[in-house]
Amino acid sequence: MRQLSIPGAWVHEPEILPDSRGTFHEWFRASDLGEAAGHPLGLAQANFSVSRRGTLRGIHFADVPPGQAKYVKCVRGAVLDVIVDVRAGSPTYKRWEGVRLDDTDHRAVYLAEGLGHAFMALTDDACVLYLCSEGYAPGREHGIDPLDAELGIAWPAEIAPLLSGKDAGAPSLAEAEQQGLLPSYAECEAYYARLRAAAPPAARRPLAPAGR
Repeated sequence: MRQLSIPGAWVHEPEILPDSRGTFHEWFRASDLGEAAGHPLGLAQANFSVSRRGTLRGIHFADVPPGQAKYVKCVRGAVLDVIVDVRAGSPTYKRWEGVRLDDTDHRAVYLAEGLGHAFMALTDDACVLYLCSEGYAPGREHGIDPLDAELGIAWPAEIAPLLSGKDAGAPSLAEAEQQGLLPSYAECEAYYARLRAAAPPAARRPLAPAGR
């Protein structure tokens, strides 16, 4: 896995093996993620969304602890997936990074607890899978306006964004900070350390390639 410019975020770029039947690739390996993050992904929930072109979901994040880490892949079509550092006090606070996820290169992204997440569908019927470390808990989940000028996320200019009422009404980053909604970087770091300390050594041990 390759680390992105925001600490706690990685991209998985799999080797795609074609033959006369089609293709094969490993889209998730617990050992690779464990080696990168220092602890395994505790899978509590798996989500699936289908989005028309222009649909913009996010920016979403959850209170830490426990937060909600995500491993995200687009299995049909294409999306621009964006990770935003909303951890107050982080050295990369306000930084965002976008990764194209599609059904050709089959990249996947991992974002740690406390990071913000959003994506825009670049095609109709874009299908996205999310593996989540915690289940949905409305009382501790929050949003930030994905069109916040202070963040300046470079969404495709040629696509009109389609937002839910909830996402359209989300506060700006500055407003969320003033309201005390943002995760603390220090608390996130302490939580990551607890996860690493609790991880069994086997969770970080590279495994042999899967059968094809």
